[in-house]
Amino acid sequence: MFQDIWQGRLDGEELLFHRLFQRVKEEHNYDTISTNDFVMHGFAVDEGVRRNKGRLGAKDAPDVIRKNMSNFPVIFPDFSLLDFGNITCENGDLETAQNSLAKNVSKVLLKGGKSLVLGGGHEVTYAHYLGVKTAFPEQKIGIINIDAHFDNRQPEKGVGPSSGTGFWQIAQEGPINSLHIGIQRNSNTLKLFDTAHQYGMKYILADELFFENLPSIYQRIDELLDNVEYAYLTICMDVFNASVAPGVSASAYNGIFADAAFMHFYRHILKNKKVVALDAAEVNPSFDIQDRTARLAACLLNEWFMV
Repeated sequence: MFQDIWQGRLDGEELLFHRLFQRVKEEHNYDTISTNDFVMHGFAVDEGVRRNKGRLGAKDAPDVIRKNMSNFPVIFPDFSLLDFGNITCENGDLETAQNSLAKNVSKVLLKGGKSLVLGGGHEVTYAHYLGVKTAFPEQKIGIINIDAHFDNRQPEKGVGPSSGTGFWQIAQEGPINSLHIGIQRNSNTLKLFDTAHQYGMKYILADELFFENLPSIYQRIDELLDNVEYAYLTICMDVFNASVAPGVSASAYNGIFADAAFMHFYRHILKNKKVVALDAAEVNPSFDIQDRTARLAACLLNEWFMV
């Protein structure tokens, strides 16, 4: 199965010809991880999306994203990517799936690796953060959430945590250090804005993401990163316009684009050495067109390998 997914154009076996599929290694033993290895897990779960009344299908995304990553060229000769396969959700037990990912992410970070997770629904956020926090319990952790939504709604009674509750859950465990970029006014109720204000969740509206405003955006990003020891970056693909990201659980006709302004501040985040964890969530192959959403997610994740 591993070899069926990781395939690409073979130009040669010399390092100068290498693409990702030639360098990724299937792995099961966390003791093999070395400092600065990129370590990948798939979070093949959309139980949180179901609980949040979204469109199901994100659980099938990790392998589709892998296929779209396979053919990217390797930029650095010492590049190392280890793939630990997928975590699934059995019998609707989201909490166990989240704890499994958190445990594995913690192992990666304690070995000095960099954690890369392919979602899955945005319930991956709480799991990925929990893994970072487990590895560094005494350190201040910053979270940058590129998303149209705050995902800070309180769990519904009788339903439990979902893809929309991650930041509320994190906030219950102590002061939260988060910056939400791409927030849409028409995608969040006043209650969600109020919750963000109450917990000190900083945000930049989608309307503010334009080239001339980059200095202000950089400043807001640096204010967060300068005041934490480690950082986790999560991308919800529903932040992007439906024309370039049709395959998501909740599409956005007025979403942002991965244009020059976006790529400038996105790469600015990735260049910061405090970033130790990155994921892309809410890719839904059931509604995608020509793998546009999966391809965009793959491109954004691949940017981390080039900084």
